[in-house]
Amino acid sequence: MANEDDLKADPAIVGIWAKGWALTRQVAAPVFEHGAYRIEVGLPDQKRRHLFPAYSDHVLEHAEAIREPFVFLKVCAPAKTVGLNLPRRWHIGPPGYMMLLSGEMVGQDASLPDGYSFSREELGAGVTLLNILDGGGEIAATGRIAFPGELAVYDRIRTHENHRRRGLGRALMKQLERLSHENGIRHAALVATPEGRALYQTLGWQLHSPYTTVLIPPEA
Repeated sequence: MANEDDLKADPAIVGIWAKGWALTRQVAAPVFEHGAYRIEVGLPDQKRRHLFPAYSDHVLEHAEAIREPFVFLKVCAPAKTVGLNLPRRWHIGPPGYMMLLSGEMVGQDASLPDGYSFSREELGAGVTLLNILDGGGEIAATGRIAFPGELAVYDRIRTHENHRRRGLGRALMKQLERLSHENGIRHAALVATPEGRALYQTLGWQLHSPYTTVLIPPEA
């Protein structure tokens, strides 16, 4: 079996994913410059991010030039590679994984448990917000999907802690897939946490590349 750290991301896929991520977050489209997609996020805890399809000298150039906190470097490469020669002010964040789906997810459509229902909202520009509501109308699980090109981009997938282990995450993903098929798209991309990766693999998603985050914490 190939070493996961040796996987190389397809730059074209990373570019489509970056566009989809910006759409789901409702921020300006990414701009490619100096080896990275720059996305102006504009949040107090994340001003902008620079997304690199691969590790290169551009990563270190950005790391040396940037000194303000809340600017993130996202690199499709393993942490041990990204961490080489970084200035000490930079910290490596939790691991991430860029994953792809080719064709349909495995398994039958997952039904919701009694008392839960779907709620769908169109956010414009080809972005759909899908929530699962509990019997009281509170959000139990949520996710977004965008269609920036030949890939569907899944993002902000989350099941709230007191609603976990009830199959809501699987049901949400399968319903998002239906929306993708309605748009004629049967290939998809997302970036997962370790916990999310475990679920998505059971649905047929495949690891595309490691995805490492580095940032300057406010106390650095």
